[in-house]
Amino acid sequence: MKIGIDLGGSHIGIGIVENNGKIIEKVEKRLMSKEKRNIKNSIESYIIENVKKMQEKYEITEMGIAVPGTISKNIIVKSVNLGIKDYNLIENLQKEIKIPIKIRNDAKCAAIAESKYGVLKQYNRSIFLTLGTGIGGAVIINNQLLDTGDLPGCEFGHIIIEKDGIPCNCGKKGCFEKYASMKAFKNNLREALELDERTRGEELLDKIRKNSKENKDYDIINNVVGEYIKDLAIGISNLINIFEPEAIGIGGSFVFFEDVFLDKLKQYIQKENLLFNPREKLIIETAVLNNDAGIIGSLMCH
Repeated sequence: MKIGIDLGGSHIGIGIVENNGKIIEKVEKRLMSKEKRNIKNSIESYIIENVKKMQEKYEITEMGIAVPGTISKNIIVKSVNLGIKDYNLIENLQKEIKIPIKIRNDAKCAAIAESKYGVLKQYNRSIFLTLGTGIGGAVIINNQLLDTGDLPGCEFGHIIIEKDGIPCNCGKKGCFEKYASMKAFKNNLREALELDERTRGEELLDKIRKNSKENKDYDIINNVVGEYIKDLAIGISNLINIFEPEAIGIGGSFVFFEDVFLDKLKQYIQKENLLFNPREKLIIETAVLNNDAGIIGSLMCH
């Protein structure tokens, strides 16, 4: 058995993974603001505690960790959404966990899992995006991750879509993820509707689904959704124009909003003539492994 770990900008998922990619046991935890204040300790203590419990039940041969950010030579060079840099997580964990541990960018891990077991398995060339706290990405060519050398590359969230735009945690301005991540969308909708910042995504989704002309917030909700679709379409169409993939897969919490976003997104890209090479059929599909993709892919992505 193997253990896969998905370390997200706002959660940690740990799963026991069989050789066929099936998860047979999983634990998850949301990272709250107080835990983010001492993020390294929060990450390490949760992983060590749960991995040790799993080792009591299963014979574990190796462990993989999927992390949002730049990984080089097994070091987390930087993860802007976790607020960490130059972090040797593996070294710290191996003081307590005596099995081989591998680490890689979370979007790359999710992409390779979706390419083998999920929504992209029938395509040779694809792009995968994770839309969550930020935006991660990967390019699959001939069923392999695009090799960008020592640094992971494909930092789709940090392509600039607005000159001198919103400042990003990475130090630049106008980055794609400041406009088109799910965090950006949810924050924008909460602010427009004057909702508490603790209002959960499920409540926001319910408001969008129930939106009608009789609703006093009808125009506000439509405007926020419309702006989000425009910003997301700009970034995705740029990627299509560069890589010309057969299909685009989208993961992260975007998958829960598929019914209110996906058709609008595809229609906007097509009707606004955003593609250099127009397509009769634009294939954009949501991930089917959901938050399990990072856990599964962390053990495949090496």
